Amino acid sequence: MEKKTIEGMVAAAFTPMKESGDIDLEKIPDLTDHLIKQGVQGIYVCGSTGEGPSLTGAERKAVAEAFVKAARKRVPVLVHVGHNSVKEARELSSHAQKIGADYVSSVAPSYFKIGSVAGLVDCMAEIAAGAPELPFYYYHIPRLTGVAMDMPAFLEQAARSIPSFAGIKFTSPELHEYQACLNAAGKKYDILYGTDEMLLSALAVGAKGYIGSTYNFLPPLYRQLRESFEGGDLDKARALQLQSVEVVRIIVKYGGLAAQKVMMKLSGIDCGNVRNPLQGLSAEEEASMKKDLRNAGFFDIVAQMKKGN
Repeated sequence: MEKKTIEGMVAAAFTPMKESGDIDLEKIPDLTDHLIKQGVQGIYVCGSTGEGPSLTGAERKAVAEAFVKAARKRVPVLVHVGHNSVKEARELSSHAQKIGADYVSSVAPSYFKIGSVAGLVDCMAEIAAGAPELPFYYYHIPRLTGVAMDMPAFLEQAARSIPSFAGIKFTSPELHEYQACLNAAGKKYDILYGTDEMLLSALAVGAKGYIGSTYNFLPPLYRQLRESFEGGDLDKARALQLQSVEVVRIIVKYGGLAAQKVMMKLSGIDCGNVRNPLQGLSAEEEASMKKDLRNAGFFDIVAQMKKGN
């Protein structure tokens, strides 16, 4: 399999929802066009931000197909297929290959916990085998899965057991482990960083590609952050990262994904509300959050987006 490398900003896309809680496939073309216009280098679908674990298998297939069709190969589409049922994950992986996705990715099952690196490799090998023609990324997000294996050790074993293995979507603040993964096996693997509020730190240790939810509505900030870092203007890069941190703190304050879907609406793309078991914001919470976002400069960034900067 030809080695592919993902570089730059990849948006972890939201799954649009109707008021009824049903998925809204009709909004995916506009959402996709918006993300591409904002300069993302890829779209990651049905992951945590896309509420993949809250969707049925049929819904996940429909959402993945809609994004692949809307992207029209302008940017790669990465389909998250992780599931507590490994057989279901493998089926989703096969479907992703069938519809023309560019990559597949999977978290570890989170109900019955995997207890060893070898067990994790075996599980991911079965899932990846569903799409043997697509590069496979393990999605490392221990805060949500509770599976916190040593990733350099996983890399070493995965390369021997997963022919399509490409790397890791590394969503963890453990930068020393991330750096070790970046430099493993002569920098052989593609290690995509997934903690937006620590992007500058990741760039400092060598990150080239990164996937996150705030790249949906803050792309000018992160584009300028990387340009400042690469240009040696660390003061500006740190100031931009601090602004990202302040926005993420607001996201946490108002409930995570529900807050981010409101932010997306404030950016001009309405992806609806979240689905149970997540809970949406009240009118009072939304008004309070808007005030906090104004103080954090969020709407200035939205204005930059609308101007195409």
